[in-house]
Amino acid sequence: MTDSSIRHGYSDGDVDTNSSELPTLEALAAERFSRRQTLFGGLSASAVAFLGTTALTACSDDDEEQPAPVVTPGLTVAATSGQMVNLTGAPEWSQFAGPEVELVTATDGMTFIAPAVAQATDLEFRVKEAASWVAPKRAKVTVSPAQLSFAAVAKNQADIVTIPAGYSLTVLTALGDPIAAGVPAYANNGTDANFDQRIGDHGDALMFFGLGANGQRNDTYSKRGLLAQNHENLNVQYLHPNGPTNVRSGPRPEAEAIKEINAHGVSVTEVIDNGDLDWAYVQASPFNRRITPNTPMTLHGPVRGTDFVKTAYSPEGTQGRGTINNCANGLTGWGTLLTCEENWAGYFRRDNSGTGTDNAARSARELTSLRRYGVNSTTGNYAWSSVPSSNTIFRRWDARATAASATEDFRNEPNQFGWVVEIDPYDPTSTPRKRTTLGRMGHEGAWLGQLTAGKRVAVYMGDDSRREYFYKFVSDAAWNPSDAQVADRLAVGDKYFDAGTLYVARFNADGTGAWLPLVFGQVPNRQASGSTPEYVFESQADVLVNTRLAADALGATPMDRPEWTALNPRTGEIYLTLTNNNASNRPLNDTNAANPRHYNDPKNGSAQWGNPNGHIVRIRENGDDPAAAAFAWDIYLFGADSADADPANVNVSGLDASNDFSSPDGIRFSRDTNPAGQIRPLLWIQTDDGAFTDRTNNQMLAALPGTVGDGSTQTIVNTGSNGATASQVTRVGADATAATLKRFLTGPSECEITGADTTPDGRTLFVGIQHPGEDGEPDAPTSNWPQSQTGTTSGRPRSGVVAIVKDDGGVVGL
Repeated sequence: MTDSSIRHGYSDGDVDTNSSELPTLEALAAERFSRRQTLFGGLSASAVAFLGTTALTACSDDDEEQPAPVVTPGLTVAATSGQMVNLTGAPEWSQFAGPEVELVTATDGMTFIAPAVAQATDLEFRVKEAASWVAPKRAKVTVSPAQLSFAAVAKNQADIVTIPAGYSLTVLTALGDPIAAGVPAYANNGTDANFDQRIGDHGDALMFFGLGANGQRNDTYSKRGLLAQNHENLNVQYLHPNGPTNVRSGPRPEAEAIKEINAHGVSVTEVIDNGDLDWAYVQASPFNRRITPNTPMTLHGPVRGTDFVKTAYSPEGTQGRGTINNCANGLTGWGTLLTCEENWAGYFRRDNSGTGTDNAARSARELTSLRRYGVNSTTGNYAWSSVPSSNTIFRRWDARATAASATEDFRNEPNQFGWVVEIDPYDPTSTPRKRTTLGRMGHEGAWLGQLTAGKRVAVYMGDDSRREYFYKFVSDAAWNPSDAQVADRLAVGDKYFDAGTLYVARFNADGTGAWLPLVFGQVPNRQASGSTPEYVFESQADVLVNTRLAADALGATPMDRPEWTALNPRTGEIYLTLTNNNASNRPLNDTNAANPRHYNDPKNGSAQWGNPNGHIVRIRENGDDPAAAAFAWDIYLFGADSADADPANVNVSGLDASNDFSSPDGIRFSRDTNPAGQIRPLLWIQTDDGAFTDRTNNQMLAALPGTVGDGSTQTIVNTGSNGATASQVTRVGADATAATLKRFLTGPSECEITGADTTPDGRTLFVGIQHPGEDGEPDAPTSNWPQSQTGTTSGRPRSGVVAIVKDDGGVVGL
């Protein structure tokens, strides 16, 4: 959150609300180990052993993009998995040995994508019309395992998306692009309206849904699809001609507020490859849809119909309106999108003190809940409730208890938010469903674990605030693969999401962890703390509405801003980004094994104490069972500035100038439908950073991770601002190297890189560029992206999506 965002009427709100006195894991570490002393115990030997428009490109001195191999009759040629291979010298070839590949006719012969292999593997071909199999009519391609075969992008602060040599990009969609017939092109001067028919602002997590030539779902089709994207927030200063009116205090003009409300939410847009990986979106597609904070929703699960969610709009507590501050996402095995409501609390007005407070009309239980979730603003973000109108689309943002009962006002409206929402992107007439069984929090993402026939379905989730927790939901129903293609996709969601158990993680110092069930009757009372009274849970609905309070009561491990989750499709391991923490919430003497660092990363002469660079944790469920009650864990990567960080205690992963990063946020493994997601899957890591922006704009890295347990136990010596030190034992993954981690992309000025997905064939990568120029003003923008991508240094900045392809047509990243 920047000072400019407060100036422009938005704050993430009172998000760091976990003041519960939780035991640290430091006390559990009875032993002290030397740095990199030993490999982890308890893991099998096999687990340890598995390890459009122009673009600015950059490469390092010691790294070169590998050209696509060219094969002619009689040659033996080397290739790596994912590379495009060209068979030339004859119009038609056939394969007669090695893993089968798809041969595609090209201008001067045929091409194929080198398959995923675990070791060097020979593929043999012959000229198809040849009568004999003699050597001059044959050729061999020796394919080696996947590698990051691009030149690392150097850190930079250019107002452009920088990608490696050998790649090109197209700006596919951007803020305000019309997605309905008859809607005019975006003027980008603050006069545009109709945001319920335009691409929203602050594009975040995105997902590609394959759409066959017949207009039906096709999970393997890469030429046409639906791009679903979250729209988290606003650069509100650029949405109006001269910026917003009275945005910090109100009253707000109705037209401005409507525009701002509708620019939030989710978009679903048809995109198409017009040939040769030339991507465009389809403005008038019947699949296009905007889901905004005003879109009707239904509530599902144990909270549905309870007093917690009854409002003047839905006295029965079964219906709701809209979704907001959608950040990360998830993909189900039956073709639906999971979108997650993150910093929703700050949008509501509910004065916690002063003349406007409703505290006297609230019970002690209500106040404990409201304060724990940070519903304490005197105006609400963008002051929408101040619009002088009786229309409930504005009134609902005032969450004060002002009437005789909850069904006459919107005191319970905050309880309608903080959920995971399931959307069927293929059916624009369907009503999204809020899945209350998955708990209420600042949801960052919801990624499914490995789907295995006969095993239950798990969903892994982070709660994105400092000192919040890591969660898992496990369905009651076991996975049936026949459900993957059921036509009523949301009904399949009912089967797996409406009944199950929510858990919260406790990380132990010995590299193990436990899942603690958030089940009424098993969750103790949340103890009194300071002026906050004891909280006694009354039902399972109470536990789910007040998930944070229940996790407090169980003694879960407080984390350094748990954000996105991702599944390694090969190993089943789950990765969790921990973006950062500050000294107040991660002081020197309150580290733990899973959040082990306290240090300073100075920026422009100012100190930044705590864990400003963040890290990435990964877990492996016991027995590789998503329903397991315990897991093993380690820290896969530590963010750090390689130029000046202590190599022993801060730059623990051994980062260098080609791969150093800070504040990991978005994270996504490649799809297992192409070589980048097979054998040793490629991982995309995106940053949302303020600590490292004196070195570079935000970035995206490509990685080839090993597995949990591929590193060692280490003792980190932390140093506080007064020179005091404290030791912390932790579990560290294998060091990063140039072969396993490289910077692939940097973004334009003041942006966040967020959202990544590929087509099923891996040959197109879609990446979200969020809030470029966020600190500027209408008459003085601090970025001109996406215009700057083609050299134009004027115009207001817009969030957007880029489509990145390899010039030779190979798999992106490999």
